[in-house]
Amino acid sequence: MSSVLPFVAEQLLKDIEKSYKEGSQLPDDLLIALQCIFGSCALQALDLVDHRSVTCVSSPSGRRVFRVIGGSGQLYTCFTSCHYCPCPAFSMAVLKRNSGLLGPGQWLRSTGQAPHSGLA
Repeated sequence: MSSVLPFVAEQLLKDIEKSYKEGSQLPDDLLIALQCIFGSCALQALDLVDHRSVTCVSSPSGRRVFRVIGGSGQLYTCFTSCHYCPCPAFSMAVLKRNSGLLGPGQWLRSTGQAPHSGLA
C-alpha cells in the first residue's frame, strides 16, 4: 500500500487544483479525502492558507519557495525540491511519530495552494 499512496495523493492534489481553478472553492469530498490521506496536517495547512500566512516567492529562473508564518509567528521556508518542512508540526508528525506524509508547510508546497490562493 505504501507504494500506491503517493500516486493516490498526487491524483488527489491534481483534482484539488482543477476544482479550485474552476470554482475557487474545494468541495467537501475533496477536503475529506485530504484529511484521510494527510491527516491533521492538511487541516493545519488549510488554516494557514485561510489566514493568508503563505506566500510563494519565485526567482527570475523560475525556482520557487514557500514562506509560511506559523501560528507562533515564526517564519518557515519550504523548498519545492525536498520533502521537508522545518516547522515543529512536521518534526512531530513525520520525523518522530511517522504518522503523516507531510507537515503543514510542506503540504502547502506540494499542493501548490499558495499560488492558487492569490498569495503568490
